[in-house]
Amino acid sequence: MFVNSDNYIKYLKLWLITLFSLIILMVAVGGLTRLTDSGLSITAWELFTGILPPFNISEWNFYFSEYKKIPEYKNINYGMSLDEFKVIFYWEYAHRLLARFVGLFTLLPLLFFSLYFKNTPHYANKYYWIFFLVCLQGFIGWYMVSSGLIENNDVSHFRLSIHLSLALFILCLIFWYILDIYKTKKFHKRIPNLLLLFILKLIVLQIVLGAFLSGLDGGLIYNSWPDMNGSFFPNDVGYNDVINTQLFNNPSIVQFLHRITAYLLLFFIIILNYLYIKNNYETKNIILFDIAILLQIFLGIITLLSGVEIKYASLHQLGSIFVLTTYLVIVYKNSNQQL
Repeated sequence: MFVNSDNYIKYLKLWLITLFSLIILMVAVGGLTRLTDSGLSITAWELFTGILPPFNISEWNFYFSEYKKIPEYKNINYGMSLDEFKVIFYWEYAHRLLARFVGLFTLLPLLFFSLYFKNTPHYANKYYWIFFLVCLQGFIGWYMVSSGLIENNDVSHFRLSIHLSLALFILCLIFWYILDIYKTKKFHKRIPNLLLLFILKLIVLQIVLGAFLSGLDGGLIYNSWPDMNGSFFPNDVGYNDVINTQLFNNPSIVQFLHRITAYLLLFFIIILNYLYIKNNYETKNIILFDIAILLQIFLGIITLLSGVEIKYASLHQLGSIFVLTTYLVIVYKNSNQQL
């Protein structure tokens, strides 16, 4: 049976681009769920149930009564009304509903491609990695939520960082596949891989520190820049705090590290710009990356100075996607292999 390979490539492009957009939306909704402190409003995983929201007062009372059992309600939201609970419930519900849709939108096209395009020259099973990682993300999401149901007032910031990092990794993998399928041109003269890898590690570290800061509500302290309430180093931290095993549980230290990593990252990006000019590369890629970095720095400062207003904090989180994808283009054009 003759199968049109061009149709496979066309459908594959459409699927990858749509999935990429859905993951961005997922990250945005997840960030807003965190910023509105809504993530613990549904206290059960409900893998196969909970697709529909509560429709009557008895169902609402059930969910609300379950929420009243956890520390967040007892220690922070005690006395919350049912109407107030509905607001945080719908944020978490939207996040979970979108996650279910992403899961289905990942699997069903893959099955379609396997059934109808298995024998085409360009068919590859590698895209099933996306589905595997999306499923893993669901488990990580519940692993994160479960950390705030028994003893803690909030979810573990370590688990939160894993959840966000995996979402961004999935996004980057899809974007790399998109660059592959569009046959993005590579550099003729390569940039040192050591420098590119180091900058990538700094970007990842900065995102992880940002997740720590979010999980610790660390943006609510030291709301000044470039100083930290008049000093370079946080004044509520001593030497013993820095060498303590609880280093990453201290919001003041985490905010300081987040700032320092940003300055270090900027320094090495200047070196990268120099290499672009020296080697006479096409400048649009580095300019776009520079814009992403400068915008992210601006959003980070505004978020801090505003006391973490939700609109700025959400944009700052989405800015990390802009930074990652623009930098990934540079890494891809410098690579000599495909995934």
